[in-house]
This record gives sequence, structure tokens and C-alpha cells, in this order.
Amino acid sequence: MNVELDSLTHCFGRKQAVAGIDLSIGPGVFGLLGPNGAGKTTLLRTLATVLSPTSGRLRLLGRNPAKPTERREIRRRLGYLPQNLGYYPAFTAFEFVEYFALLKDMPPKQVPRAVAAALERVELGDHARSKLRTLSGGMLRRVGIAQAIVNDPQLLLLDEPTVGLDPLQRVTFRTLLRSMGESTTVVVSTHLVEDVGASCSQVGLMAGGRILFRGTPAELTARGEGSTVGDAPLERGYSAVLAEAQP
Repeated sequence: MNVELDSLTHCFGRKQAVAGIDLSIGPGVFGLLGPNGAGKTTLLRTLATVLSPTSGRLRLLGRNPAKPTERREIRRRLGYLPQNLGYYPAFTAFEFVEYFALLKDMPPKQVPRAVAAALERVELGDHARSKLRTLSGGMLRRVGIAQAIVNDPQLLLLDEPTVGLDPLQRVTFRTLLRSMGESTTVVVSTHLVEDVGASCSQVGLMAGGRILFRGTPAELTARGEGSTVGDAPLERGYSAVLAEAQP
């Protein structure tokens, strides 16, 4: 397994944002669903080695991120798109993705070709030399996806990646996800149930810092049989699991 969590917790003062999660994730696309405040972003930031666990065990790509040398190796093999990605307005799209490629210790000779390929995969090849300040919100999000995949990561973490994308771009993105999931462990945090149904082989539903459900989209859909809350079968399954967890 490329992601292994045992009783993982993360606290902000007295608030427990991640509450003792046990989870193993292998290759494929894993969708992390949940309402706002569920702890999804905190969990992804922990998997991205931005945050350290308060307690519990975490292994990524067979390595222990608590050890500096192993954490560096993980980051070389990691792709991460945070919910809010800062950027330098005067950079071109190419320069921005190139900057992240170098941060990931990619061999300099490989960087130009890898950057060009990443931008093509998100359909921004024609805007490689455009300044970031001239790009739309959806295009900036696609630049963010490009920097996450430029190193062909073994572990790809995406936090709300389709925010700002139009319907056609979301369809293209789902195709990219499915392609990457053939050889990569992809974890996608989202509140858009339809994105999970279209591209994820496994789904986890998170609320209150805990994983309430783990299974396939079809299994989550089955949990909503008889429910009337939600416009689509998967939404009804999502709503039913959340309702069952209410005290």
C-alpha cells in the first residue's frame, strides 16, 4: 500500500481535526468525500507532509515521513494540489510549473520536456508563455494540476481540484484522473459527488474527523436505497451515511 494510516490524529489546540483514522490506499483513484469541516483538507495536508500527525502511525510510499531523509524522498515522488495554491503573477505558466519541478529535485535536463508535457495534459500547451496574471480562474487551477503531475508522481493528492473548471474541463480532468490511477495512487478530496462517481474506484466518506464509510461508489449508492435526500443515487447514499452518523 502506498498510503498507510494507523490511529492517525491531528489536533489544532484542543480541536481534533483528524480523529484516529485507520486507512490503507493502494494504486487507483480514491475519492475523499465529506461536508465542509469534515477534516478532509487537514488529512490531505498530513499526507502531503505539510503537517505532522499529533499521534498515530503514517507511512507513505513505504517510507516514514517523520524521518527527514525519508520525507525528502517522499516529496520527490509526491504531487500535491492544495485547495488554495498561491502563485507569482509575473511568472508564465511554464515558469511556474518549472519552478515546482525543480523543487521536486527533478534532473534539470528532464525538466523542460516534463513541463511541456504536463501543460499539454491539462490542455494549456498554447498558454505556456502566458503570464499567470492574464489567466482565468479555471486556467490557473489547471496550471496547479500541471505542477502536481509534472514529476509523474507515485502519490498524487488533489484538494478540490475541479473548483473553477467548466463542465467540459471537468470531463477532461476525470479522464486524466482515470489514466493516472492506472499506475499511481491518487487521492481526491471533493464535495462534488458526481466527480467521485465518474472517476474513482474507491471512496471514503469523512465527517467529524473520522472515516464513516469506505467502499466503491456502487456500494455507497446502495446505502441510499429508500432515501429521498439527494438528486442522484450516489448523493442519496452520501446523505444516508451522514444521517446514520448523527447522534
